[in-house]
Amino acid sequence: MPATIQIILQSDVANVGKSGDLVKVRPGYARNFLLPRSLAVPATAAQVNRIGHDKVVALARAEKARKEALELATRINGISVTISRPVGDGDRLFGAVTLKDIHAAVVAKGFTIDRKAMHLADPIKTLGAFEVPVKLMADVTATIKVEVAKK
Repeated sequence: MPATIQIILQSDVANVGKSGDLVKVRPGYARNFLLPRSLAVPATAAQVNRIGHDKVVALARAEKARKEALELATRINGISVTISRPVGDGDRLFGAVTLKDIHAAVVAKGFTIDRKAMHLADPIKTLGAFEVPVKLMADVTATIKVEVAKK
């Protein structure tokens, strides 16, 4: 009986590997846990070749998505929106400027950005200029300039 066998993971398994990885595991672990739950498939020559092809295709797709995200980031970095709100004593806003307000202003300018990609730690409660980061990908971030003015 071999000490380890090679399998190809179909989904992420903690302490073993990520989906698509070719890993060595104990035969009992593969036979009793991974294979019955469809978390892995045996590593045949055809499956190993398929993984190599899938990785090349996935890398090309990821590079294309990254290039598109960089182009969108350069367009987003040029966005500057002004939001007018009524103010009270000491230039404090009545209410606050939230991410929903900023998203509506950006959409009104003709840009389509997912609101969940925009990050604002706390709602804006004072007048002034602020920067709102937009995380497009894990390593691609842009910023929107937000000006809060008196109404």
